[in-house]
Amino acid sequence: MKLEKLVGERFKERPSDCVVDSHALMVRGGYMKYMASGIFSSFLPLKRITRKIEQILREEMDAIDGQEVSFPVVMPAIIWQESGRYDSIGKELVRFNDRSGSPVVLGMTHEEAAVHLVREYGQSYNKYPFMIYQIQTKFRDEARPRSGLIRVREFTMKDAYSFHTSQEDLEQYYDKCHKAYERIFSRAGIPEVISIASDSGMMGGSVSHEFMLLTDIGEDSIVICNECDYRANMEAAANIVDYVRTAPSIDLEKVATPGKETIEEVSAFLGVEAKDTCKAVVYQQNKDDHYVVLFIRGDYDVNETKLTNYLGCDVHPATITDTCGLVAGFIGPMGITDNCTVLYDNTLKGVNNLVTGANEVGYHVKGLDMDRDLPGAEFHDFAKVREGSICPKCGKHALTVSRGIEVGNIFQLGTKYTKAMNMTYLDSDGNTQYPIMGCYGIGVGRLAASICEAYHDDYGPIWPIAIAPWQVHVCAVRADDAEVKAYADNLYNALQEKGIEVVYDDRNVSAGVMFSDADLLGVPFRVVVSPRNMKGGIVEIASRDKALKTSASLDTAVDEIVALVKTALNK
Repeated sequence: MKLEKLVGERFKERPSDCVVDSHALMVRGGYMKYMASGIFSSFLPLKRITRKIEQILREEMDAIDGQEVSFPVVMPAIIWQESGRYDSIGKELVRFNDRSGSPVVLGMTHEEAAVHLVREYGQSYNKYPFMIYQIQTKFRDEARPRSGLIRVREFTMKDAYSFHTSQEDLEQYYDKCHKAYERIFSRAGIPEVISIASDSGMMGGSVSHEFMLLTDIGEDSIVICNECDYRANMEAAANIVDYVRTAPSIDLEKVATPGKETIEEVSAFLGVEAKDTCKAVVYQQNKDDHYVVLFIRGDYDVNETKLTNYLGCDVHPATITDTCGLVAGFIGPMGITDNCTVLYDNTLKGVNNLVTGANEVGYHVKGLDMDRDLPGAEFHDFAKVREGSICPKCGKHALTVSRGIEVGNIFQLGTKYTKAMNMTYLDSDGNTQYPIMGCYGIGVGRLAASICEAYHDDYGPIWPIAIAPWQVHVCAVRADDAEVKAYADNLYNALQEKGIEVVYDDRNVSAGVMFSDADLLGVPFRVVVSPRNMKGGIVEIASRDKALKTSASLDTAVDEIVALVKTALNK
């Protein structure tokens, strides 16, 4: 590829609307162009990168007996109504009517389509197990697309679906797919990706894992134990607390706290620490606006995913009205209105001598003893894990919280979709059973952007050779010099004949512009042909990551460059 023919502009200035580095560099480097919120067009360099990622995905899915299929982007609403997700998913799912008035949806995921495709095929136990996968464009009407390709509305994804006749068989295949994902990320150049336990969310199922690239710009919080191998997404991490009672318990006492409504204000006014308070966090259920009051220790935050999983429905922060029976800023568990659901977090279990609301404007209560004053209370885990919390696996105060980008996920779905959509098979005894499913996803564009986020400098991406748009970047400095031009042309042609992917810059521009563009393209090896080098009988060879800087004679340059590329590919 000659750089002068490459469609797309490269420029020096960082775009003002690009928050993360990968987004800025991929716009500056002519990889993509904004079309609408969360929707981008791709230029050739990005297309070459994603094509290589897709090839890695295909090879690894084929290696575990996957069969590539293709599902429609537009699907009839009826199959989503069968699964129940047509009504349960919010505005992320795009719904519209076709010209005949029939309701249809844009595919944001394809569990329903997968079941629909194999429902007739899989009617006998001897057809199982099997796995189908696709690499397909999807559309999710994300409320807040951001960070370039890391969170978009339109995206390309590899999604796979496996079908089994037993939980044991699913677990064996799930482990096989987990190992395939580890190989995928290693081959793509980011072996440091970690696997963590996660919440299944709208996908359903009982077991799921996310594959996370740890980075400060990540939007997910990752809980990691420094003493053992426990890892979990914040949404799924169990919060373990020490139940410490203050002895002896004091009597209940109502105290005036005029105008003191927040934990910080009440703690300062009464001279207590936040950990010695019981705070109320109020929500309303989306389905009916019913009030839910969650009591939690004052120094902890609510994990809303745990709450919605417990309730079985989504919630939103409450609007407290004059008629709802709740006293904003002064809510406590004793004497609270019956017109709400009351929940208690584990952080309060067994605790005494707490300050809490008195359910009366301007008053709080001191001396709350959970065992004495609320003997029938049930406690559940609704809290977010904090730095230094107790590890659920090894029991040590060793949990840390990091940030990460989710680059893949796998789920054990069970019979959620096959049962809802009435996909059945006859087992060896002639009994009707529902197949058990697993699903496995990787976003192609997000993976490319994440790799760029992990490997770049101030000047551009540093692409791993396995997915780089080209392997070698030849720069003909002073291409108006006949000797330089002739040698660079021959080098370009000879490398291509050897099977090397080359981008060739023979434009009549300054060396600074040439090298700046080369940095933005991030090709692993740069070869510089210049009048000075020609006089010395050499070409300069440097790696984009600055680990290598060497020279080769004009006569042996082709063989030496080929050897460098092959060595890098085989690492």
